[in-house]
Order: sequence, then C-alpha cells, then structure tokens
Amino acid sequence: MPARDFFHSVERIGPVQIGTHRSRRSGETRHAAVCTSERCGWSADYANRSAAQLAARTHRCRVR
Repeated sequence: MPARDFFHSVERIGPVQIGTHRSRRSGETRHAAVCTSERCGWSADYANRSAAQLAARTHRCRVR
C-alpha cells in the first residue's frame, strides 16, 4: 500500500498555491507550488519554502 501524501501548511500567493509534503521517493520534506488558473498547468517541486514562494511571486500564466 503506498504512503499517503498529505499537504500541510498550504498558502496562496496570487493564483499559485504552495503546500508542504513528504516526498515518496526519499521521505524528505518538499514544497510544491501549483498554479490554480484554468488551463495553466504549471507546477514545480522545491527543496525549501522560500524558493517555492519566489516562484509563486514571479509566475506568469501563459494562458490568458
């Protein structure tokens, strides 16, 4: 049975949500940044929260 992947410490910066989770591969804490705009599809995984916050602040959706 695979481990459950729960996000916690979720915050929103503009259309981007950032959540903290445990990596399934290595078990280390990771931070995911995901754009919630319709048809954007951008997401990225970062090792520290400040990098995810910077990506969220500078993200520009290509679909308008």
